Amino acid sequence: MSKQVKFNQEKETHLKLLAQYVPVVARVHGGNHPEFHQVRKVFDRLVKKVEDAGAGKPDLVDEFVKLREVTDNYTVPDDVCESYEAVYNMLAEIDRAYGS
Repeated sequence: MSKQVKFNQEKETHLKLLAQYVPVVARVHGGNHPEFHQVRKVFDRLVKKVEDAGAGKPDLVDEFVKLREVTDNYTVPDDVCESYEAVYNMLAEIDRAYGS
């Protein structure tokens, strides 16, 4: 499977769900986990680039570097809900698909 096909599959599978989860997780956990506000900002940039690219592959290298940095390579904190964990897991899957 080509990199582009794999990325497109992960993107289609996860971006709509992430668009629902990210704002809720930011609202619920942002007080105790201020880093999640950065995750939300980077996610919003990522979505914009994906939309602007249309059928092409967007340049998301900077966004994934920043997400890995902010999330400590998508390490889920111990005191968060399943939705927070799901966000990190979905972002990690999209990141892997983009880079593979």
